[in-house]
Amino acid sequence: MMRKALTIAGSDSGGGAGIQADLKTFQELAVFGMSAVTAVTAQNTLGVHAVYPMTVEAVAKQIQALGEDMGADAVKTGMLFSAEIIKTVSDCIKKYRWKNVVVDPVMIAKGGASLLQQEAIFAMKNDILPLAEVITPNIPEAEVLTGLKIQTFEDKQEAALRLCDLGVRNVVIKGGHDENENTSTDLLFDGKEFHTFTSKRIPTKNTHGTGCTFSAVITAELAKGFTVYDAVSTAKDFIQAAIEDGIAIGHGHGPTNHWAYRKRKYFKEVARP
Repeated sequence: MMRKALTIAGSDSGGGAGIQADLKTFQELAVFGMSAVTAVTAQNTLGVHAVYPMTVEAVAKQIQALGEDMGADAVKTGMLFSAEIIKTVSDCIKKYRWKNVVVDPVMIAKGGASLLQQEAIFAMKNDILPLAEVITPNIPEAEVLTGLKIQTFEDKQEAALRLCDLGVRNVVIKGGHDENENTSTDLLFDGKEFHTFTSKRIPTKNTHGTGCTFSAVITAELAKGFTVYDAVSTAKDFIQAAIEDGIAIGHGHGPTNHWAYRKRKYFKEVARP
């Protein structure tokens, strides 16, 4: 049975993040990928040069076309840009009764450009988060959503609890912004227990699209029926391989390598006695 995953997010003309990264990730994990574009960005490894949001009607029509025909086993939201688009997306998710909703609360691009209007933060907390099976903020995003300054592991735990209080069922606070120079630890709170996933930190600037890719892996794995814990575990392995085998193109933050995980898995299986 072919599993299907839908990404509702912005387009990255540089191909490293946004719907481009999501669709590449879905393909690598053998899930059929679909998309609804919320905004078009003029973007490369040096940063975001312009953002052109879609109309609310255009976003709704894209989602409706998929909902009335193909459906989705999992849905990921990325860059939603405005309160109006967020409300439209949440209405569509409820209309089609989609489950396995993964929210990547995209707020700031790698180069520092704002990708979410300030008034949209309230709409995200009230309209999208109660629908989320999983939310995957980095530390700065978790700080904005909770109003908490995150400096310690205990702060991460408190932020996860506060996000669950907003209706999210599972919270993954990513550790890419940790101050630890040697490791990066992601924290998963499943509503009852805390789980940690730690990996070696890689000294590289080629990390564009890591957040999009990480959440896209979780989405694909949920679409295939895996548990949240297993999906996050795979996402951690996938993104670690993608960063370690990063792609050095452009003059700024290069993209991660979306085929690194599959390539490693293939050669590992071939090497078995």
